Amino acid sequence: MSFDYQKICAALYREARLLDDRQWDEWLACYADDVTYWMPAWDDDDQLTDDHESQISLMYYPDKGGLEDRVFRIKTERSGASTPEPRTSHNVTNVEVLAERAEEVDVRYNFHTLSHRYRVNDQYFGTMFVTLRKAGDDLLIAYKKIVLKNDYIRQVLDVYHV
Repeated sequence: MSFDYQKICAALYREARLLDDRQWDEWLACYADDVTYWMPAWDDDDQLTDDHESQISLMYYPDKGGLEDRVFRIKTERSGASTPEPRTSHNVTNVEVLAERAEEVDVRYNFHTLSHRYRVNDQYFGTMFVTLRKAGDDLLIAYKKIVLKNDYIRQVLDVYHV
């Protein structure tokens, strides 16, 4: 069974919009309970790390519980790095289907996020590798690998930056 390209794009756009609108509970609902959310780091040889257990990652959550914890901290202002919350604009482009299976589809796309906080604008950009899984009429994110291509980051990254 083939996946509908417009439905794939709609799921990706919705997740980005929910981050921009700070609709945290709705954003969490975009993710499967067993999601892996991973942002590897670049090593000294300009290669991405490929093992979250033995190498540095910029972010790693092995399941939705880690994302729920981040959202809890953001919502309860227990995250100094998130207070005040930045204003963001997430842009999703170049959506490409890489592989399809019965219940899942692997997608690659580019992202560009503008973030405004304390009178300063920052930009984050890179490539996402996402697996979307059918859940009734919805598509949930079951895997997300974020390849951040910025050379320099002047602050701690959080889920709303990418």
